[in-house]
Amino acid sequence: MKLHELKPAKGAVKSSKRIGRGQGSGKGGTSTKGHKGAQSNSGYSQKRGFEGGQMPLQRRIPKKGFKSFNKVEYVPFNLSKINELVEKYAMTEFSFESLREHRIIQKFDKVKVLAHGELSVSVPVKVHAISAKAKEAAEAKGCNVSLL
Repeated sequence: MKLHELKPAKGAVKSSKRIGRGQGSGKGGTSTKGHKGAQSNSGYSQKRGFEGGQMPLQRRIPKKGFKSFNKVEYVPFNLSKINELVEKYAMTEFSFESLREHRIIQKFDKVKVLAHGELSVSVPVKVHAISAKAKEAAEAKGCNVSLL
């Protein structure tokens, strides 16, 4: 056996349909496209999402809600989490910049402090938003709270 003598197995290769090559081929005349109708003409291309006249999927499913482009999404940090982060990373202040420095948040994130847990460390807090209870607890602990 040599490389130039290799052939596919018998029956493995099928010849393609020769459509539109006269009546003798059995596929002449309408070229297997039937009579009349959009799909029988040349240049036909189906629209995206077309389901043969049936109501398309994107129109069958109801519209629900919307996404407000004015909504501000915050990354929440509880007081208990602030304790952990300040101890773990030895932060001198809990701020957006220090969180970015340690790759805890992304560039365009906004930080909000919530009041779950207790604050055991006294560090300055510089964030985008803070709940009333969290601000009260931080100031009671002697933290300087400021908003960005």
